[in-house]
Amino acid sequence: MNFPEFLSKSTRLSILKRGICALVLSLPLWGGAGWVFAADGWPSKYKGVMLQGFYWDSFDATKWTNLQKQAPELGQYFDLVWLPQSANCGGLSMGYDDLYWFSNYNSSFGTEQELRSLIKAFRDNGIGTIADVVVNHRKTLTGKNFDFPAETYEGVTYSMGAADVVKADGGTGGADTGENWNGMPDLDHTSQNVQNTVKAYLKMLLEDFGYVGFRYDMVKGYNGSYTKLYNESASPQFSVGECWDGTQTIRNWIDATGKTSAAFDFQFRYTVRNAANNGQWNRLAQRNDNNWPLVSSNYQNGDYRRLAVTFVENHDTERRANAEQDPLRKDTLAANAYLLAMPGTPCIFLTHWQAYKQQLKSMIDVRKFVGIHNESTYENRIPNAAISSVAAYETQGTDGSLLVVVGNLKDYEPAETEWVKVLSGYHFAYYLRPSMETPWIDLPSGTYNGAQQAVITAVSASQGAQLVYTTDGTTPTASNGTRVSSGTSISIPVGTTTLSVGLLVGGAVTKTVTRQYEVSTFEPHEITVYVNTDHVGWTSVNFWTWGGDGSHAPTNSTWPGDRVATKTTVDGRQWFAKTYTINSPDDYVNFVFSTGTGSPQTVDINNVSADTFFEISTTQQGGKHLVDDVTSVENISIDPVETGKTGIFDLQGRKIAPHSLLPTPQKGIYIVNGKKIVIK
Repeated sequence: MNFPEFLSKSTRLSILKRGICALVLSLPLWGGAGWVFAADGWPSKYKGVMLQGFYWDSFDATKWTNLQKQAPELGQYFDLVWLPQSANCGGLSMGYDDLYWFSNYNSSFGTEQELRSLIKAFRDNGIGTIADVVVNHRKTLTGKNFDFPAETYEGVTYSMGAADVVKADGGTGGADTGENWNGMPDLDHTSQNVQNTVKAYLKMLLEDFGYVGFRYDMVKGYNGSYTKLYNESASPQFSVGECWDGTQTIRNWIDATGKTSAAFDFQFRYTVRNAANNGQWNRLAQRNDNNWPLVSSNYQNGDYRRLAVTFVENHDTERRANAEQDPLRKDTLAANAYLLAMPGTPCIFLTHWQAYKQQLKSMIDVRKFVGIHNESTYENRIPNAAISSVAAYETQGTDGSLLVVVGNLKDYEPAETEWVKVLSGYHFAYYLRPSMETPWIDLPSGTYNGAQQAVITAVSASQGAQLVYTTDGTTPTASNGTRVSSGTSISIPVGTTTLSVGLLVGGAVTKTVTRQYEVSTFEPHEITVYVNTDHVGWTSVNFWTWGGDGSHAPTNSTWPGDRVATKTTVDGRQWFAKTYTINSPDDYVNFVFSTGTGSPQTVDINNVSADTFFEISTTQQGGKHLVDDVTSVENISIDPVETGKTGIFDLQGRKIAPHSLLPTPQKGIYIVNGKKIVIK
């Protein structure tokens, strides 16, 4: 294979080892005049939406394996997911006390293999993964003597010492080029060794792990020119910095990077927070020269919309202990509705996604349908600043306009001849221009528990416009489907439904919109967790539990939790057993098993939502016993001939039969009367 001259040796080796996918990820872009580097900070006219895939102490919820299960769903709505710093930090950590860069990726969120599998699953579902890059400071192995780990990667050993730490932190390097932070040694980015190490680290994240870009942590800690240096070396597709400050400081930092990096639009966030928390939505338009959000199209000193990553909450702002008014305290949906209707690249916070998934999906559907991108323009539709209770903005996309109204909706109702409401909720509404001539479905595609209702709307300038729909996967036509008027609510029953809605104008269907639904019924049920200790000789087991919907804390709320000393016999073996109630499709229980007063103990066992049989292993990891899941049809069996009082369920809690015997006994595992039934 012949390579362009500018490709580094490591890049060429990566391409040879990983094939054409690596070539696509590693090569610069081809421009009209030849090869050009993709260090443009953020793509122009980018229509993507980003998810911050973690929050503080989200070790359970954002394990790599948990996120991978969600990849198909996330891929329908998000183009980028920002992960926490993913290497080992020497203990339980969110990643901001970074220790290893090259050699140890068994972190608080999972193993290296699980991380690589997650990134691949994201890529297979159309998601680019953003790495959290912490290079302002670095943790040492013992907390003293500048004993950073020496790591060898692709035959090169990378090590740092006192000469790579700024003088202000006791090192022998140069002066700090940014703000000092006392938490751990600040790296001296004037050091050639630091520069070479960071460059190699970033290239590894892109070329080896498959990340597509970086979120740089605490960029005010070192001069922005070094971010420029690193981005020009690595050529990420996406780069965004955490420059936590006012607009002018953020603009100055972006300029220092040579505009090779975007920045989080903190002023956008504060403006929205102030409006929502005070119920004064006119604050969205009340700004001075120093606090116009980056995304503002009329900022006096330039246009930074392309390089603005907007947000309304993140892992820090949600819980800042030194500023009681920092969090977004109310109107979360309205704040996100405004966020998703504005230019810039919106970044949704994970806790908001978890709490308001259906509504956020619908908002993203509208945003992408209209074609809003990071350089879209917008206009205030209520220029009278005296009206504080409501705000309305029209944003222009590539395929139409979106009007978002936030606040007291009764105080501003746009003319029906100019706008059609397609989505609304508490303190927010979305409108489309009638000229878009399209049907709309307010219920997004997805998996639901229990029967649903989908409201369908005719967005049309034609007074006689009707809607025609089908629910069997066929295409609606003038002669095929059910005709209804705009605003009709369609019932989506349990099962699989393909809802297709056509806009019927002048006797013909001019446009069709389709949604896919998987609807099941879930009823709370009990699970039993069995623990065998034959290998380790424990005479009792303590169950320490947490997670899920928060209802699974042990009765004994102090460590080591609930003690079980009575054994249950199943298939001739002895088990310590305890029962829990699973309350929803997403509910689960996490465990640590121990004996005595809590030592010895096991590693954490996560996401248990069905009857499970565990064996405590003699093998230990970090001084804690590993646990083997021995639940299997071959080893554990219960009499299948039982009658369910409320029904028969699969292990996901879905009812598959009424209160009778299984209609056709098939091999599998079922829940009957709160017990696991195994049919061989």
